[in-house]
Amino acid sequence: MTGWLDRLREVVESHTRHRFRTAVTAGSVAWGIFMLVLLLGAGTGLENNIRWQFRDDAINSIWIYPGMTSQPWEGQPVGRVVQFSNADIERIVEVVPEIDHISGRFYLRGEFTITAQTPAGGTRSGAFSVRSCHPGHRYIEQTMMVAGRYLSPRDLAAERKVIVIGLRVAEFLFPGRPLSGVLGEWVDLAGIQYRVVGVFEDVGGEGEMRQVYIPITTAQAAYGGGDQVHQVMFTVGDATVEEAAGIADRVRRVLARNHHFAPGDLRAVRVRNNLESFHEIQQIFVWLRIFIWLVGVGTVAAGVVGVSNIMLISVRERTAELGLRKAIGATPGQLVSMVVQEALLLTATAGYAGLVGGVAVLEAVRRLMPENEYIRDPQVDMPAVIGATVLLVVAGTLAGWFPARRAARVAPVEALRSE
Repeated sequence: MTGWLDRLREVVESHTRHRFRTAVTAGSVAWGIFMLVLLLGAGTGLENNIRWQFRDDAINSIWIYPGMTSQPWEGQPVGRVVQFSNADIERIVEVVPEIDHISGRFYLRGEFTITAQTPAGGTRSGAFSVRSCHPGHRYIEQTMMVAGRYLSPRDLAAERKVIVIGLRVAEFLFPGRPLSGVLGEWVDLAGIQYRVVGVFEDVGGEGEMRQVYIPITTAQAAYGGGDQVHQVMFTVGDATVEEAAGIADRVRRVLARNHHFAPGDLRAVRVRNNLESFHEIQQIFVWLRIFIWLVGVGTVAAGVVGVSNIMLISVRERTAELGLRKAIGATPGQLVSMVVQEALLLTATAGYAGLVGGVAVLEAVRRLMPENEYIRDPQVDMPAVIGATVLLVVAGTLAGWFPARRAARVAPVEALRSE
């Protein structure tokens, strides 16, 4: 134990004889690991933010909007407005069985005043957004029911005046009441009474929980929509990106036949393929991670080169010392071990300091950084960074081993003569 402590003290003293040189070298090593940790954390934060932006809607969903024809077809003129209908959704379900959940939307523009009776006999009113849709909309918007139920096929078939309200709507209209007590209550929406059948939460946040849902057929009948549908949306289950693109193309062809426009007319209907968009963004982040690792490894490599240079200079300055040690009985292995231990101590200490510093800065940023649209919850893959640090230590040790092996081969007489 005493011999080990003496050896450690000797290694530390060897570094402290040239404090500035040692500090600069250790700083370059620590900086390399520090920057690698920060770059990886920033990359993870960017990726988390993109994933967070996709949280509201099902990633495997495809949204289709009507547009205006840009090509003549079957005698029809250019510039004709395409208008979806309930029959389009029925036909899509028949022809494309790969679709998991499907819904149409009939837009009710702006916010509507919703009024509820209070237990004291008064009223409580608020302005909220109204969405009219099919039961499948629940899965497309990732709506989570916390009380009651969502819209059902029977609601649509009977054009029932039922409504599903967001959690914030329930809290505003029925303050202090348990969610189960909200079910069955009646609310007034634009002069029409609707019965509350469910309360929901949504991962999309506060804005989504200020929405209310009513059956699309009820909205079409009550607000003069006929069978008009403003938007069609559906999920494609576990389909791949290529399979999802094929499903979207088949739906486009169904709509083209129904509305007599060219199947290749991209302006007649607009397709938003969330699965394809998410895949493209993932590919961007793959290249971003590769770039970050290249920059980080390059910075770490610069530190390793610095260690190699400093150990080479140290060995040259101590040629006489090494020759004297060899003359009084030190073996070449002992000389190599001595120099390697110095390189190991330098790289391990500096690498650990850089690792701790980088993780500390990331944790501080994660806790103190305000909400923003760019970086969210920056974290680092600890196994990967620890592996990089260990690799740095090994590389730094090898950087000391080569000059040490060269010095150990010098004859004692030649080494002492160099003095």
